[in-house]
Amino acid sequence: QLQASGGGLVQAGGSLRLSCAASGRTISNDDMGWFRQSPGKERSFVAGISYSGYTTNYADSVKGRFTISRDNAQRKMYLQMNNLKPEDTAVYYCAADPRNSWSGNIWNYWGQGTLVTVSS
Repeated sequence: QLQASGGGLVQAGGSLRLSCAASGRTISNDDMGWFRQSPGKERSFVAGISYSGYTTNYADSVKGRFTISRDNAQRKMYLQMNNLKPEDTAVYYCAADPRNSWSGNIWNYWGQGTLVTVSS
């Protein structure tokens, strides 16, 4: 089970740090990722991180502003979001164990989502 947290309301230019906590299973062998979904849009890939933490990948829209990281000992993953923009407003989901590519929507485990709202 994955539990996402850390969302909230922030002004444009501000920062938030999302967390994803795993319970009931180890994640040390799983690639993990963050996705987001805005109203009326499909869920889209934001960032991914390999099981070791050594490899990361980002959507072009967040490169240079967001940083994904993980702590396998704590069974947690993070998304540091800086210089937030109104278009970053969305429900953010964490996911583990992709069935194919990181940017695909087919992952074996999903968190419940946390809402990020960026005001202009």
